[in-house]
Amino acid sequence: MTVSIGCIVEGHGETEAVPILLRRIATERRQPVAIQIAAVLRIRRNRLLKEGELERSVELAARKSGADGRIFILLDADDDCPAELGPALLARARKVRADRDIGVVLAKREYESWFLAASDSLRGHRGLPSDLAPPPDPEAIRGAKEWLSRCMTVGTYVETLDQPALSAAFDITQARRADSFDKCCRVIETLLGVERER
Repeated sequence: MTVSIGCIVEGHGETEAVPILLRRIATERRQPVAIQIAAVLRIRRNRLLKEGELERSVELAARKSGADGRIFILLDADDDCPAELGPALLARARKVRADRDIGVVLAKREYESWFLAASDSLRGHRGLPSDLAPPPDPEAIRGAKEWLSRCMTVGTYVETLDQPALSAAFDITQARRADSFDKCCRVIETLLGVERER
């Protein structure tokens, strides 16, 4: 089975990282799902939240993903509550394309918080130290990119290079300790039509 997905993201790093993440989650489920990334639309968060912008982006993603395509929207929550903003964005998206399967995920604080939750698995990657340990509450940290930069023994965190590379390397099971990443996995599994592991 091949699933076509149109993605809407906000950052430069996510344009490369989200396709990697989608494919990894499909692979982790060990089910025969091939993913075709029909489009990755990068729209700045403040623009996407404006009335009409999300709607235009959803329509474009729907056209690019084909008749049976699905739509995946991923944003950083920043200081907003994911449990409030996420359903509001999903309702807006469904109003435009009720005929499509649409998933909306807001990473609590930011995408990189998921790396913090699984930081044990990133030891030795991209300049991170071999004794890297996760902070007590990764999703409470405002500035996960800066946290990663401070930990790096070589260089600093560069979103366009490190986000895709770390997305390919982090342990998905460990990252599910972060509530918003667990939600992300569940949304992706639903979009792909794969059964959840018990």
